[in-house]
Amino acid sequence: MNNPTSNKRQHNDFFWPSYVDLMTSLFVVMLVLFVYSFKLFKDREGELKQANGELKAKAAELEQITKIRRSLEQLEGKYFRYDPRNERHELLVPVQFKAGRDEIQDAYKPALLQAGRTLRTVLKSIKTDQPVRYLVIVEGMAARYPAGDPRNAREEQTTYQLSYRRALSLLNFWKQNGLDFGQDRNIELIIGGSGFYGTGRYQGRREGDNKRFLIQVIPKIGRMQ
Repeated sequence: MNNPTSNKRQHNDFFWPSYVDLMTSLFVVMLVLFVYSFKLFKDREGELKQANGELKAKAAELEQITKIRRSLEQLEGKYFRYDPRNERHELLVPVQFKAGRDEIQDAYKPALLQAGRTLRTVLKSIKTDQPVRYLVIVEGMAARYPAGDPRNAREEQTTYQLSYRRALSLLNFWKQNGLDFGQDRNIELIIGGSGFYGTGRYQGRREGDNKRFLIQVIPKIGRMQ
């Protein structure tokens, strides 16, 4: 005959170890989930801190660029005009080259020299919280022949060389008069030629005025090599 007390004891002996094992397993699962969640949280926190740091750096850089652009307004006046459409400064000295030539005529030289001095003085006077290098691009241009003239196609390639030589003439003229941008650690001067092309060209009756220079100043913020 079965003993009720003995059966109850056997039931309890089976239940409690199983219950303890179940609770232990649940605890381990919860602990693993907690550790995993905590790791995900810390990883995400690190990513957010990094993103926040990058945003702060970009905001500081944008503030510096805005300050520099305001300072570059000092260029505007007798020798330079800011072109808001193309976001660049245009040389106001009405330089005109003879057709197919790259020599700067004597009549324009005093104004071009003063324009170069003004440009260098303004760039050197700008104070910023971060290191800044100014990329100064001097672009020579050339005027097209009337529409339909076969020389537009025949001389297309040679006008790139011509417009480049015009920019080079300006650089050499400045150097010959003691205005060497290469001596300035924070100024990098680049010359180029756009030939019959380029943005911001004069159209129609003013096509002949494209025999000129364009000067673009681009601030580059960051550590200088």
